[in-house]
Amino acid sequence: MTNGEGTGQQQSLNILAQYVKDLSFESPGAPLSLRPRDKAPGISINVNVNANPIAENDFDVVLTLSAKAGEGKEVLFNAELVYGGVFRLVGFPQEHLLPLLFIECPRLLFPFARQIIAEATRNGGFPPLMIDPIDFAQMFQQRMAEEQAKAKVS
Repeated sequence: MTNGEGTGQQQSLNILAQYVKDLSFESPGAPLSLRPRDKAPGISINVNVNANPIAENDFDVVLTLSAKAGEGKEVLFNAELVYGGVFRLVGFPQEHLLPLLFIECPRLLFPFARQIIAEATRNGGFPPLMIDPIDFAQMFQQRMAEEQAKAKVS
């Protein structure tokens, strides 16, 4: 919270809306892919976060989760979710906006997105895929390091 100096506003982060922008689930080998297995299939999970301003203090933060399960060349399922939230950030210094948008906002969206992926895989006939918690701070630091490296190359 501010003490009256700087912006003079109370700091607040509010979620104005949450939404599913895109959801797909494919199980190309069903029903044969649903048979019991001796070992768990390999599962790859990709995560991405994007943020865009939509008004002076309002931002659209989009969390993309994709999960693919397979054995060898056989794809058991492929799930993709693009889950968004509209956030209002008021009273924060400019230097705090990027960490808020790329760490705190996706951290708030993640439990909802995780549940949607779990339900989609369960509804597809597989055990629910419970994605492990994601360290959005580490993702943000890696992204910033990559952007700095690209800037040095240019």
